[in-house]
Amino acid sequence: MQVNMHEAKSQLSQLGRLVWEGKEVVIARSGVPYLRLEPYRQPVADRTPGGMKEEIWMAPDFDEHDERLAKQFQESTVFPDEVK
Repeated sequence: MQVNMHEAKSQLSQLGRLVWEGKEVVIARSGVPYLRLEPYRQPVADRTPGGMKEEIWMAPDFDEHDERLAKQFQESTVFPDEVK
């Protein structure tokens, strides 16, 4: 939805409600898109590396090759009804 600047000034509350309902509202100046209204969102805090330290565990043999598991993948089909 595009509205002109004057209309936006007089109907700001209604336009804000529409934006929160998921509608796109563009404010035009002399018929040219000038601003886009968006709902306010709280900024996301910066992530700090190591925040899960001591909480995540990985088995010592995590990256060792498992022949039995590899064979199961190689011999399986993507679609059960598919014939090899």
